[in-house]
Amino acid sequence: MKTLESIKNNLIDSKLVTRNEQLLEAVQSIFDATQSEEIISLSSQQIEMLAMSENDILNGKLVSESELDKRDLEWLS
Repeated sequence: MKTLESIKNNLIDSKLVTRNEQLLEAVQSIFDATQSEEIISLSSQQIEMLAMSENDILNGKLVSESELDKRDLEWLS
């Protein structure tokens, strides 16, 4: 499986060597169409939850994955 960086580099290389204007216009259209899809609007509740999470991280209120697994097992017993 190619890494994201590898894919990006291959696209850049292909873009630089091609002389196919229609291909480049098509690729540009794809990027233009997906740009607007990448913008995500968050609700006020989601923003509040993210702020609370950031606050927990800053205050060291963290639980490791292994501790969380242990608590889950205890709760399920």
